[in-house]
Amino acid sequence: MTDISEFRIDIDDAELIDLRSRLTNTRWGPALPGAAWERGVPVDFLRDLADYWATKYDWRAAESALNAYPQFTTVVDGQKIHFLHVRSGAPDALPLVLLHGWPGSVVEFLDVIGPLTTGPEPFDLVIPSLPGFGFSGPLAGPGWDSRRMATALASVMSRLGYDRYGAQGGDFGAFVAPDLGRVDAAHVVGVHVNAATVGFIPFGEAGDLTAAEQVRYERMQRFQSDGNGYFQIQATRPQTLAHALVDSPVGQLAWIAEKFQEWSHDGFPDRDRVLTDVTLYWLTRTAGSAANMYYESMHSQNWPTRSEVPTGVANFAEDVAIRRYAEQTNNIVHWSEFDTGGHFAAIEVPELLVEDIRTFFRALR
Repeated sequence: MTDISEFRIDIDDAELIDLRSRLTNTRWGPALPGAAWERGVPVDFLRDLADYWATKYDWRAAESALNAYPQFTTVVDGQKIHFLHVRSGAPDALPLVLLHGWPGSVVEFLDVIGPLTTGPEPFDLVIPSLPGFGFSGPLAGPGWDSRRMATALASVMSRLGYDRYGAQGGDFGAFVAPDLGRVDAAHVVGVHVNAATVGFIPFGEAGDLTAAEQVRYERMQRFQSDGNGYFQIQATRPQTLAHALVDSPVGQLAWIAEKFQEWSHDGFPDRDRVLTDVTLYWLTRTAGSAANMYYESMHSQNWPTRSEVPTGVANFAEDVAIRRYAEQTNNIVHWSEFDTGGHFAAIEVPELLVEDIRTFFRALR
């Protein structure tokens, strides 16, 4: 089956009524006196955010904003894949795949669609929900690691008639985008990543580091010792976690909001944008199928191999990539360092991300 079908988001009112009811009737646990973010999301913070979600947040406005862009679904390798396809209208536009990670979604890219599809160097954008995420969920079965996702997305680009395109991704998208270069090197002209980790960081002990590299390495070590509990759970027992998150919107909110707080450079981002992301997970019941990405990554044999596809890295203030290690498996031709921005660059500093993407692909058009 190679058909591509038009898609439009149209959530039933009953789903939204149920969400508000669950939020209103949340059973709250007591706060530990004196505890702050070091023990997890504080009760007062979460209660305030949940109240806003229940009483002021407007899903219909967010739904309308997403539906302003053409959306489609297709089935590849037995798996439904949802994607936005936004053409620039320019005959010389370069097709570009934008790839989110966890706990992200296509919502991350709303502020970069306009800038990337207009101007003197426009792109035609394909923005998929990764298999298992959002409207690409649930998963049709096990085995959807980064390499398999990349292979499926290469098929999507072929079905759209693109024989020459670029790829950009952050977080897990920074796994899938380089893998697109590996599985479809004949058609991928370049790969640009942010929030890059595996394949772009030391594996094991690091050697002599510059002062700037030492800061990134220490940040990575803190993550390994104090910040990767979510990773271990999702990489080992994603289904157990899913029972709680699919049943409790406040649980789903806490699980995601913690990462937006901890991984953003200047504190919690725009709460309406974050709540749209969380609501997407909630309405599609994809907490478990999205978390399976971690399980597959830790049980996969498809570790990064050398790629000669031109690769660019945007290293924002909270990122951990180190060039000398990235060069071991990637053909690094562009490297930018920023003293602002965090893990969610497309939300936090969209103008910087857009300009770095433009700069990288300028020589590859």
